[in-house]
Amino acid sequence: MTAILFTIIDFAFTVYQFMVIAYVLMSWVPQMRDTGIGQLLERLVEPYLAPFRRFIPTLGFIDISPIVALIALNFAHSGLKTILIKLLYM
Repeated sequence: MTAILFTIIDFAFTVYQFMVIAYVLMSWVPQMRDTGIGQLLERLVEPYLAPFRRFIPTLGFIDISPIVALIALNFAHSGLKTILIKLLYM
């Protein structure tokens, strides 16, 4: 049971990380955001990236907020796994 739970959590975080990366890469080709997949990714990823964009300024033309958002996502993933391990093996 616990292995299945960890597998589902790992899969969900991995999929979301790839969604963030795909959304950022789509910014290089603006026509891609007008497609159905682009609009779906925008609805799913932009609410997560918006708080980071408010607080992290761009460096010239480079927006580093997605990098910080991915690092925060990795910390959240590690933290959730640690909490679940402690709860399940108590």
